[in-house]
Amino acid sequence: MPHFEHDRLSLAYFDEGEPSGDPVLLIHGFASNKTVNWINPGWLKTLGDAGYRVVAIDNRGHGESDKPHDKEAYTPEIMAGDAAALLRHLKIDRAHVMGYSMGARITAFLCLAQPDMVRSAILGGLGLGMVEGLGGWEGIATALRAPSIDDVSGDRPRMFRAFADQTKSDRFALAACIETSRKKLTPEQAGRINAPTLVAVGTKDDIAGSPQDLADLMPNATALDIPGRDHMLAVGDGVFKAAALEFLAAH
Repeated sequence: MPHFEHDRLSLAYFDEGEPSGDPVLLIHGFASNKTVNWINPGWLKTLGDAGYRVVAIDNRGHGESDKPHDKEAYTPEIMAGDAAALLRHLKIDRAHVMGYSMGARITAFLCLAQPDMVRSAILGGLGLGMVEGLGGWEGIATALRAPSIDDVSGDRPRMFRAFADQTKSDRFALAACIETSRKKLTPEQAGRINAPTLVAVGTKDDIAGSPQDLADLMPNATALDIPGRDHMLAVGDGVFKAAALEFLAAH
């Protein structure tokens, strides 16, 4: 996969789909990467077959990108800066942007920092939790830094530790990331996101918070309930894909 340099880091990305199509930038979630979040669930194929140019970044600390261990390197503003730098690197002035979970938060901060770059936004897997905060994440950084999964207690910390071990991730980079990447969006900031926005959350997602309540804070947003899906399974859902294609075609 190609890389580009930004903020003294080497960051991986792909640039696929229809080269002459409208660009869509994809930003993955915490502990994931561009392959797990976008290729395996079929998003690259879905968007490419619909005629879009499909660009995705490996966020710092993830995938094939560099992995600093300093927690101050992982604020949403800084990671939104990486996404903007990738668009500039590819000479893309304006793109649709879709993020999932942590990637949705990064997308929101990109909308605030570079409004002219964002043609539309799709925020997947994160609703009002972006503003009110997310519960149940305590102990994950400690779990990621523990010498062994045998030293980890709690279902969610053990799940993330097992996933990090399975994907051979840099656990210390992920621990640093989770300590600062969950910065909240204020209601006032949400109200300043003027790009057309789709907020999509699974009806069984116990992490994200209400998509409608987040959309209500934004001037040009609509909410989508993804039926019967939790936080993990909503990513590749057919209802989500169909709604995303309809939304993108309209903007």
